[in-house]
Amino acid sequence: MTTYPVRVNAHVDPVLNRWLWLVKWLLVIPHYVVLAFLWPAFAVVGLAAFVAILATGRYPRPLFDFALGVLRWTWRVAYYSFGALATDRYPPFSLGAEPDYPATLDIAYPERLSRGLVLVKWLLALPHLVIVAVFLGGGGYLVSRADEWALSPAGGLVGLFTLIAGVVLLFTGRYPRGVFDFVLGMDRWALRVAAYVGLMTDAYPPFRLDTGGDEPGTTVLDAPAPPTDPDSGTAARVVPAVLGVLLLLAGVGTSAAGALGLWVDTTQRDAAGVVTTPVEHLHADGYALELGTAEMNWTDAGWVVGEDWLGRVGIRVDHDAFVGIGPTPAVERYLAGVERDRVKGFGDQALYQHSTGTAPATAPHHQDFWVASGYGGLTWVAQPGDWTAVVMNPDGSRVVDTDVTATATLPALTPVAWSLLGAGVALLFLGGGLVLFAATRPTRTPGDSHA
Repeated sequence: MTTYPVRVNAHVDPVLNRWLWLVKWLLVIPHYVVLAFLWPAFAVVGLAAFVAILATGRYPRPLFDFALGVLRWTWRVAYYSFGALATDRYPPFSLGAEPDYPATLDIAYPERLSRGLVLVKWLLALPHLVIVAVFLGGGGYLVSRADEWALSPAGGLVGLFTLIAGVVLLFTGRYPRGVFDFVLGMDRWALRVAAYVGLMTDAYPPFRLDTGGDEPGTTVLDAPAPPTDPDSGTAARVVPAVLGVLLLLAGVGTSAAGALGLWVDTTQRDAAGVVTTPVEHLHADGYALELGTAEMNWTDAGWVVGEDWLGRVGIRVDHDAFVGIGPTPAVERYLAGVERDRVKGFGDQALYQHSTGTAPATAPHHQDFWVASGYGGLTWVAQPGDWTAVVMNPDGSRVVDTDVTATATLPALTPVAWSLLGAGVALLFLGGGLVLFAATRPTRTPGDSHA
């Protein structure tokens, strides 16, 4: 039997934990985060390889090694989790071969590739893609989305039989050998198709289900034992990889916050340079409309107080409406027993809390507790304390109906947004560097010498 250039070998652990498979989806989340960055890079590498093969007939070796590394990494994660569940050994954060891991993948480097075939491989592979979709569900290893591929850990027949194996393992402590052989055959078929569509070989995938853990023609050896050298793939790689993933997550959040701030700063300011919220139409059947209470409890140091940070905040209402901001206790005393509506939620459908009562004793503009007030709007420099904003008719009459917009100059928005964006990018580079270090760190075997 001719050996196919894509060689997928695997060995089921002789002893598997009955319960661990129930939480493996959680344990591999750090790997999923890393792969979320690696697969877009894999797509870019594939596009570059397409151009190189078309021009020279060769897949550049550094690009080939990277693409193979992504496939290896993803195969190990799938084998550990719900692509097989056949090992309890945590997959290494590595693009390397990792020959001591129970699941391995090798693809023979092609010295020459057909320039014409590169244009139609996706079309020739359509029959295989249909089969892989049945095996893995929804396209499985090859998500058909414009040259962007992703390895699926479960779904279709693979997911079904893996789940059966997990249930059997739970009750008997044994992984059914027949299920293992069948699952590995389907995984092997999918990986062959992935390599072919990924332009890594011109050998058309065979229409056969090569079951069992070893490729046809492979000399069967005992399952490799875990490395005894403590520096060969555990803490030396896992620690920087986990730290790198955490930094990547922090970098994504921080840079996204900075980008959002820059978007607000450049697109949400009006002609006067004021940041405004969308217009909200509010309606109160009572005599007053409370816009809510703001609790500003920062310290007297004033690091966010005043015009240097928040600038001047404001409220815009209809030109014939009165709006005022005052200390919450004073506002509550003024509106005690008054029929009013408090806004509890903004959006397409504003939410109100209605309180029954009578009309106010005096008109709103007669009160002296307002720190800022006006007709049609107001502006105010925020100060520490509890404040309540109220909209009323100037004469204190019933039914308040108006459009409301909040405003702020936010002079600190630009430097804060740029700082967040810069910090986020730095975290991304640092996290990516740690992950790359962990992925490319050479594996030492027990026979290696130490400096």
